[in-house]
Amino acid sequence: MPDVKVTVAALQLTSGADEVSNIEQAFTLLTRATAQGATYIQLPEYFNYYGPTSKYGEVAQRIPGPLTDRLGEFARAHGVTLHVGSMLERTDESTRFFNTSVVIGNDGEIRATYRKVHLFDIDVPGEVSYQESRAIGASDELVTVELDAFTLGLSICFDVRFPELYRSLALRGATVLAVPSAFNARTGRAHWEVLVRARAIENLCFVIAATQAGTTAQGLSSYGHAMIVDPWGEVLAMSQHDDEGVLVASIELEQVARRRAQIATLALRRPDLYGLRVDEK
Repeated sequence: MPDVKVTVAALQLTSGADEVSNIEQAFTLLTRATAQGATYIQLPEYFNYYGPTSKYGEVAQRIPGPLTDRLGEFARAHGVTLHVGSMLERTDESTRFFNTSVVIGNDGEIRATYRKVHLFDIDVPGEVSYQESRAIGASDELVTVELDAFTLGLSICFDVRFPELYRSLALRGATVLAVPSAFNARTGRAHWEVLVRARAIENLCFVIAATQAGTTAQGLSSYGHAMIVDPWGEVLAMSQHDDEGVLVASIELEQVARRRAQIATLALRRPDLYGLRVDEK
């Protein structure tokens, strides 16, 4: 891999139930990220609406649609690649939606869509109980996308607890992993940083993790701590506050090949022993 440096940004938002306000604040931070030289910018999970499921039918959109068109215009005007962390995607079922990432190239065109495969259905007594699957459908497709400087592997939030997904993405050529999130505040304190760094170390990839932060009016609390991590597990940047902001770092893509040559975990694995099926393409 050539010695390519890319300036990337992970945004931290405090989205809530006011879709218009959420979108305008997202564009404010996108503009700030471009001013800091970022050419790849990632939004967090549920960036345009993070509120009651009762309003999903009002805010969910088709993809492509008006919101992705507007984001595409921004990407084209500023010459940046946008990772639209995730948004509610409308389906043909009136009460079922997808939690969907969209990657928009610097030409304004949609390069990839990824619909979350692992849904946040958990019950930790006294801590957190949530059933994302009540309104969101799970996909059965893993997605990588070739960008100008690197191959991006797509995931969303709760996916980070499933290392098999990231190993599959790395085997498909991913050198950068996207983990846009609205990670729960209680479990985040114990697990977030460890999980993000582990996914980077296991696969010797960069990880970019934009996040939601703070507590919504409806009581949804997100941990924040947006992160950018290198293939050695070093934290290049991490947010230390609970409000909105822009996290920027320069990533050196040659590190992926160099670290994988030093510790050849992808080549030395023994799938014949694991009993797992990994589709390699």
